[in-house]
Amino acid sequence: MGNHRPFLFPLWSISPIGRNYNRYNEAFAKSSLLFLEKPLMTLAWDKLIPILRSHHRFILTSHIRPDCDALGSELGMAGILEALGKQVTIINGHPTPPILTFLDPRQNIRVLGETIQAEEISGDCLIILDTSAWAQLGPMAEVVRRFNGRKIVIDHHVGEDDLGTEFFKDTSAEATGHLVALCAKEAGVPITKSMANALYAAIATDTGWFRFASTTSATYRIIADLVDCGASPSTIYGDLYERDTIGRVRLRGRILSRATVECNGQLVHTYVRKDDFAESGALPSDTEDAINLALAVEGTKVAVIMIEQLKGGYKVSFRSRCHVDCNEVSRQFGGGGHRAAAGAFIEGEFIDVQNRVLQAVRAALLKGA
Repeated sequence: MGNHRPFLFPLWSISPIGRNYNRYNEAFAKSSLLFLEKPLMTLAWDKLIPILRSHHRFILTSHIRPDCDALGSELGMAGILEALGKQVTIINGHPTPPILTFLDPRQNIRVLGETIQAEEISGDCLIILDTSAWAQLGPMAEVVRRFNGRKIVIDHHVGEDDLGTEFFKDTSAEATGHLVALCAKEAGVPITKSMANALYAAIATDTGWFRFASTTSATYRIIADLVDCGASPSTIYGDLYERDTIGRVRLRGRILSRATVECNGQLVHTYVRKDDFAESGALPSDTEDAINLALAVEGTKVAVIMIEQLKGGYKVSFRSRCHVDCNEVSRQFGGGGHRAAAGAFIEGEFIDVQNRVLQAVRAALLKGA
């Protein structure tokens, strides 16, 4: 059997679903259905949990332009630590996008330079969630460098920089939120309704609402647990996708109108210039997931979107549903991510950046042709 083992239903004795699993697990274990095997990458829980228990004042942070996985993982981890009697402060380098503020109704997430200053930050353990790259930490990078306490990373991305931290990673996980949910189980902490909603949003969005190839049976099992703990799929979906501003709609119209198809329909690319935000009445955060509009075109194998940042430079996102490894392409520009989805920040003039990016993508497409 090697490094494979049957993936049994988790025994969550601390959650409602745990009682049902405990009742039927013995019978299920005898069923051939449970011998569908899945390679697992197991975090060193025996090392991580003692770290959480032995420290008292925690700082949690994540990447710039925080998405649901970043925010949901932070809020979920904060819930675990608070249940363990710890003091927790969540600090990000960028504000929470307006469309995602529903995840943090109590406004517990602080913003460096706005609601908290660097000199005010103190603690004995700093946890970085959902990124392993200096560039993705933005303004929080210097805070991480100067932090004198213990530093750890909990993440699911493939690449990593030397952050001077201990890494707890599972690159086979579809979302960091999944790892945080498992952490609650390992720590013996009940998942509250607010934690469940945050972690559900993290996993649902990082899997494209369960349609990406990263979605597995384990995804649905952890999602079932979160629903049993109080997560409301319909409410979360409505908050995410059914309250667009007119500015967001107009911006997406511009993005679609600029879509360009090449390489025999395999590549679709588009862009956003910073003037588009003011002219359409949209926010930079309204570009979240816009790349999926390009990927939805029939026959598309790779999609690329370039988004000019208000302070200069371009955020470039890559998506692939073929042999092209987005992580490898983005690493050419100092970025990273996953095989099917990755990104990078590139400085330079629009035409130069566009030419460099498209040349790299065309080469990657031809490489496996």
